[in-house]
Parts: sequence; structure tokens; C-alpha cells
Amino acid sequence: MHPNNSHHTMASLDELKVSIGNITLSPAVSRHSPVQMNQNSSSEELTKSKSFAVSNEKGTSDLLAWDPLFGPSLDSSSTSLTSSSSARPTTPLSVGTIVPPPRPASRPKLTSGKLSGINEIPRPFSPPVTSNTSPPPAAPLARAESSSSISSSASLSAANTPTVGVSRGPSPVSLGNQDTLPVAVAFTESVNAYFKGADPTKCIVKITGDMTISFPSGIIKVFTSNPSPAVLCFRVKNISRLEQILPNAQLVFSDPSQCDSNTKDFWMNMQAVTVYLKKLSEQNPAASYYNVDVLKYQVSSNGIQSTPLNLATYWKCSAGTTDLRVDYKYNPEAMVAPSVLSNIQVVVPVNGGVTNMQSLPPAIWNAEQMKAFWKLPGVSEKSENGGSGSLRAKFDLSEGPSKPTTLAVQFLSEGSTLSGVDIELVGTGYRLSLVKKRFATGRYLADC
Repeated sequence: MHPNNSHHTMASLDELKVSIGNITLSPAVSRHSPVQMNQNSSSEELTKSKSFAVSNEKGTSDLLAWDPLFGPSLDSSSTSLTSSSSARPTTPLSVGTIVPPPRPASRPKLTSGKLSGINEIPRPFSPPVTSNTSPPPAAPLARAESSSSISSSASLSAANTPTVGVSRGPSPVSLGNQDTLPVAVAFTESVNAYFKGADPTKCIVKITGDMTISFPSGIIKVFTSNPSPAVLCFRVKNISRLEQILPNAQLVFSDPSQCDSNTKDFWMNMQAVTVYLKKLSEQNPAASYYNVDVLKYQVSSNGIQSTPLNLATYWKCSAGTTDLRVDYKYNPEAMVAPSVLSNIQVVVPVNGGVTNMQSLPPAIWNAEQMKAFWKLPGVSEKSENGGSGSLRAKFDLSEGPSKPTTLAVQFLSEGSTLSGVDIELVGTGYRLSLVKKRFATGRYLADC
């Protein structure tokens, strides 16, 4: 480990500005719709997605100042769970002052009491929709009953992906005279971590998530033809590991008197949902599905024990050569249900005028960007050595010595979440056609 980095201090997660040159990675952390997106991202192309850059000097300093664990939480001034993209379409629709309707009569009233461990903040996810001149970007969706995985079509951070997506092509659902209307749900979680050398006590972790409901376009006609459509009620389960829940205050209601610490009930403002879906339909009449953010939440974490892939880096720099070793270890304890980490990529900037690289396993050297790229197969408990291994490289230099830099890692896992959160519908009128779960890296960095 390099001593020159010991003076850095911690700041908030939102202050993190990652700059690792003009490197591009194949996308691994895109927000997905609850129904299937096309798997058209090629993980074989290491230079197809959004750039990830780190300057060799100031970038490392900024990264060392990152402190997501003690950064702002989900209060009114926090943006830790909201997108920073200015082009991000808005989810809630402004419908004036919303007064929560009575709890649906078909559902029993829970005993009064405060829900322990959960703080709800009634603020909207994003500004109200005020114009239909700029429709939200399209996100192709497949059949609602499909079980295939979600594509990765955005940048390295899940926070940069749209909250509202629309599909194109024929609708896979025929509403007809069915007694229940189909909706699909997706849970997406993003794990952000910063590793400092080989010291596990210096690992900083923050895990966030969101829940999206996908409505088939045909449901709009059902809603508009019925002045009082059935209220969509749902129960979020296994919330004991959630620190905070942020409902979409303009579309979702909840009962603050609920006392169950492991579940929480919500119901939709059907008038607002109908108006909002009509707005999307006007903007995108050919869409098959519309995806709407319903909840955002923060998952409790416990340092390095909450990271699915532990990292430790070692640098040895001299005038003529630089030796690098990156140790990694699969950590099933971070997951409620251990799952395979796939599409693992590691990017390491190396300065000092690299003239030759020897690496094991083989890496790709990009001389223009001055970065080494590793791509690893899926890692799990069934992998060799239980998912533990090392990346090694020796660089010959013409302008040494090198300065240790911050490396970036990305991976994703389909079919499960880190929190174990789940959902069930309550009452009648609707059915779950599909529930998608995934987690992926947000900013996953390691320093020496």
C-alpha cells in the first residue's frame, strides 16, 4: 500500500466525482423495467458505454474524500436516492393537493403503532410533468410473462437511468374481460463501495434501491372508462433490513399506524395514476408498457461485510517498473440469497509511460487511455477457491515511477437483491404477471 494517500479525508457520497480518463466500460448497472428489456448490450465491448475517468492526481484525491456512509440520508435536502441526470423523465404527475383516500374497505385496518426502523419522507421523486413536448426515452419491453433477464443499456451507475420507460411493439397482454388486470414489478438495488488498501475497517458502503410498477398500455382504457377503478394495493415484505423508505408521495399512500416491522402496506392514488398514464400515452401512443417509480429505499449496511465482492489492492512502484495486485473475494454473507456475480470488469489506470504489460489472468492494455482492463467470468460460491482470486500485472515504464491510482469495478446479479425485499398484492382486481429483481454496482472503487 502506498503511503502517499494517508492524508485524504472523507466527504459525502454525493461529492464523489469519479474521473478515470476517458475509459468506457460495457454497461453493467442499468435500471431495468419490471418486464424484459432486450439484451442488446455486449459485454465483449469494453469501450461502448459511458466514460469513466480518473485523473492521475486530483481524481484520486477526490475519491479518497468520498464518505457515502456518513453522507446525507433521505431527508428533504438529500439527493442520494434521486437521479442526477437532467434528462431524466419525471415520474409523478402534479395533480394539485392530494388528500389520501380512505383505506380500501376490503382490507383490514392494522393496529395502531409506529413502524419501527422506517422513516418515510413524503416528498416527490422528481418535479411534476408540465409539458408533453419532450416525451420520455423509450425502453423496449418484452412479454410480461417472460422470465429472461434485463438488458444493461445505460452507464455504470444505476442512478443515471430513466425512471419512466415505455415499450414498443405489440402488447403481450390481452385485457379483454379478465377479472384481474396484470401489472409487473421490478426491484433494482445499487451497491456503492470504497475500499482502502487491505484494511476492512476503512471500507465505506451505501446500498440504495427502488421499486417500479409497469402498467400495460391497455389498462389506461380500463381506468378511464371506470370512474372508480379498483384500487391497486400492495404489501412490501422483508423490510427489516431497510433503513428508510421513500414512497412516491404523489402516487402512493400508506398508513403510518402500521406496526409490523417486517411488512408495510401501500395503495395507489388511482386518479393520479390514471392522469399520469394518460399523459404518457399521449406522448407515446405506440407504447405497450409504462414504468412508474413507486418506492425508493436505503438498505442498512455494515461495512465490508455488506459488499458482495471484497477488494484489496497493492502497488509497488519503482523508476522502471510497477507491480500491481488486486485481490478479490466473493462474499455470500452480503446477500440474503447468494447469487452469481456476472459481467465483472476491472479497470486500472497506470501512468509513468507504460511500454509493456505482463498480466495474469490476461488483461487488455489501452495505450491511448493508459488503462488496464480485466474481464472475469461469473463468480459465486461454486467458483474456484470459493470465488477468491487475484489479478496481477507488471508494467515496464519509460517515465516512471508510477503513482498509485484508484481502480473501478463493475458487476451485476440477476434474480435477487441484497436486501431480500419482496412484494405481494393485497385485495382484488390485479395480479402480478412478473417480479424482477437485480442488484449491480454503482460506484465500486478501490485504492491502495
